[in-house]
Amino acid sequence: MARPNEDVRALLQEYAELLLITGKDAYKARAYEKAARAIGGCHADVSTLDAKGLREIPGVGKSIADKVVEYLRTGSMPAVEEERARIPAGVRRLMEIPALGPKKALTLYEELGVSSVGELREAVEQERLRDLKGFGPRSEENILHGIGLLEASGERIPVHAATELAEEIVAALSAVPGCVDCAWAGSLRRMRETVGDVDVLVAARRSEPFMEAFTALPFVAEVIARGEKKTSVRTAKGTQVDLRVVPPDSWGAALLYFTGSKAHNIRIREMAVRGKLKLSEYGLFHTESGRKIVSRTEEKVYSRLGLPWIPPPLREDRGEIAAGLRDELPQLITERDIRGDLHTHTDLTDGLAPLEDMVAAAAERGLRYYAVTDHAPDLHMQRMTRDKMLAQRERVRALDRTHRGLRLLHGTELNIGPDGEVDWPPEFLADFDVCVASVHSHFGLDRDAQTRRLLAACEHPYVHVIGHPTTRILGKRQSMDADWDAVFAACARTGTALEVNAHPNRLDLTDELVLRARDHGVKFAVDTDAHSVPDLGYLRYGVGVAQRGWLTPEDVITTWPLTRLRHFLRKRAGTRAR
Repeated sequence: MARPNEDVRALLQEYAELLLITGKDAYKARAYEKAARAIGGCHADVSTLDAKGLREIPGVGKSIADKVVEYLRTGSMPAVEEERARIPAGVRRLMEIPALGPKKALTLYEELGVSSVGELREAVEQERLRDLKGFGPRSEENILHGIGLLEASGERIPVHAATELAEEIVAALSAVPGCVDCAWAGSLRRMRETVGDVDVLVAARRSEPFMEAFTALPFVAEVIARGEKKTSVRTAKGTQVDLRVVPPDSWGAALLYFTGSKAHNIRIREMAVRGKLKLSEYGLFHTESGRKIVSRTEEKVYSRLGLPWIPPPLREDRGEIAAGLRDELPQLITERDIRGDLHTHTDLTDGLAPLEDMVAAAAERGLRYYAVTDHAPDLHMQRMTRDKMLAQRERVRALDRTHRGLRLLHGTELNIGPDGEVDWPPEFLADFDVCVASVHSHFGLDRDAQTRRLLAACEHPYVHVIGHPTTRILGKRQSMDADWDAVFAACARTGTALEVNAHPNRLDLTDELVLRARDHGVKFAVDTDAHSVPDLGYLRYGVGVAQRGWLTPEDVITTWPLTRLRHFLRKRAGTRAR
């Protein structure tokens, strides 16, 4: 489950938004936003801190610390409750629509009486927004698209939240006497970016102890249905979790069946039928005699069908069956293969932790190399200068080799401007170890313009990696429109790596685009884009996307030894600078 830090972060962020929507002091709202980010990125569990300890977190003053202590003690923050009472819940829901901020949500409520997403859709369709200051046909189009994004996300759960929940459940049930096996299944096991619910399987001879333990978990708010083989609950955060208890002898078949995908299962059932067999969650059977052949492990079920074991992230009916029959399944990248991270931030710009803390955390995670890539000056709110960047470089060089086995790289995250320009001239960029270039603005340019700016960045002699290439933020901002095949071809030709951004709010590139880029011969960098120490733990989700995109360690430059990586970076810059 989420740490208390995440609960406090969400509450303070909500308070900041409520202050904005009710027209309160914007400076105060920004202070609460900053505190929310700081607490969310704090590596210490805030529930173990007193007011004094909380005030040691950057951006957390006395007033905020006192409110947090009160919330942790009572489960309530009166200041938030007071602001909530001023605005209907439906209006707060409007703020979740991409492209609709607090001020516009308040205008819609005060001028048109709009207090729900449904009422807003109706107002747009009736063209009632056009008479309001700050709105127009383009606003209506953006709002409708934002409503679509919000509804598409629906009740789906981000992969990191689902994973944290599943890990806690599996740990609890694995400790129940009689547990032979326990694992999560479904789309979470396939590492989908969001999941509809969480599926957990237990192999045991008796189901009742597990149903009892499951329904007694502290975060269970409602028992939806309870039976001998399956029980469904809803957590306090609204997530549905389904528990199934199966006989130990059926474990492999059940795990395969409930992992899916549906399309993958249909394919392998068709293979079974052609072999006069029947495959179900209970096992693989002879059709005529009904005799069970195999069921204990997934490997044995696949083997009896003439297939190698297929890793769950590949089970989407995207050619994995045919590849298995040809013995051509990729040796997928794993988290253990990752040697380094080429995209991270510190509190010099918009990160939450100082350089020394980020480096120490990277060393603790066993990375072999680690790049610090704070923002360049075109993101003006970060107030970066050459002097600041050069001073940081000296600090990075001083810290290099202070942690055994870890080498440090000094880099920067450049902003790709609307014409493809980047922040600093080539002669300054030449002295960085690595340059990540990303789009941070002008998301509404047309397809041709977006393609041109990305192609220009790929051609730049000192751009090594394109960061979060599509710019999407899950549930909030759609991917920008570009000719991705042209971009992928340019990356392959110029030797520009594409990032698989591991932050669960981004997961960018998507697995579908990774597959397409891979076919062009592109190399990739799986990076965390970490802005805090806990963010470094998100690496696993980037690896999951890479696995779903069929990537091997050879495809990913952050698995390479540092010597090979440095050669890749130097060769690329040297070739294109001529």
